[in-house]
Amino acid sequence: MSRENDVIVAPEQFAANVKWDAQGLAPAIVQDSTTKEVLTLAYMNEESLRRSIESGETWFWSRSRQEFWHKGATSGNVQRIVSLSYDCDGDALLVGVEPAGPACHTGRVSCFFNKAALENGAAHSGGTIGAGAESERVLGLEPENASAVSASNEAASAGEAGRFDVLAELEGIIAERDRERPEGAYTTYLFEKGIDKILKKVGEETAESIIAAKNGDNAELRLEVSDLIYHLLVLLQERKLPLDEIMDELARRHERPRRD
Repeated sequence: MSRENDVIVAPEQFAANVKWDAQGLAPAIVQDSTTKEVLTLAYMNEESLRRSIESGETWFWSRSRQEFWHKGATSGNVQRIVSLSYDCDGDALLVGVEPAGPACHTGRVSCFFNKAALENGAAHSGGTIGAGAESERVLGLEPENASAVSASNEAASAGEAGRFDVLAELEGIIAERDRERPEGAYTTYLFEKGIDKILKKVGEETAESIIAAKNGDNAELRLEVSDLIYHLLVLLQERKLPLDEIMDELARRHERPRRD
């Protein structure tokens, strides 16, 4: 949406107004046009900017590989450009997009998932799915759903009887994502990619959990196991196997006579 004091620049003039650095680059901040979440920071040069404008999808210049890259060319996580602007100094770009999937190579919605534990409580460390911060890390929950997960987790912290209610809440949210398939949600992306992609993520998170445990890093293990549990719940939903049946199976095993 244009504001009253916005300046509209013709495409052919736009690139000429950008102040490219000594390497011919300018930082490009990519932002979800709907949620306003900052997804990633990449770099464009004049040619990648031209390709972005002409294709309507983001193109960048890789400083490490020294080549152009079209976001989503291999993963399918393309970013359709909704808005494009440069700042008052002309040395930075802001790209508003509609993402078809996660922006980060880790599978997270945003590359900015590492949170500082500030003394004033304005931010928190980590971003575990099972600990109520799942909205920031994977699902992109609506406020009311995020509050429900948070409330369940607070109950768990207080030692109340329903300390595993967060799993039921998370299962319900994943099922909702499966039914409604909201555009841009990571869970939607997994369901649309299908069973092979989901299984791949389960395998990756299992391996990362093993590595964290082997390294003796409980903080990282907490994060990775939370990711693993989330992806396992996605797998169960894809297979239409309720979590209740898993709990029932565990209960039956517990009731069996011990052999030792």
